[in-house]
Amino acid sequence: MAEDKIFANGFSFKRRENAPDFVVGRVKVKVDDAISFLKEKQKNGWVDIDVKQAKSGSYYMELDTWEPNKGGGKAAPSKASGQDDDDIPF
Repeated sequence: MAEDKIFANGFSFKRRENAPDFVVGRVKVKVDDAISFLKEKQKNGWVDIDVKQAKSGSYYMELDTWEPNKGGGKAAPSKASGQDDDDIPF
């Protein structure tokens, strides 16, 4: 089940269509709202925010809530096609 979206309060992004090629867009920050949001959502001093595009074509900024697995290990590698466990020498 997908989590509810957490919009980045105090932040907005607008694409700048008529800007030079190297300018993608503009991030606007409403300071009081942004500071409250950042203080509330920070983990280890960081807040990750994604810039996304809505179906309507407009852009929005959303809190990235992804966290790595708590086990600390890497996911088990998948088997190469046609490889049997019996072929592994260990």
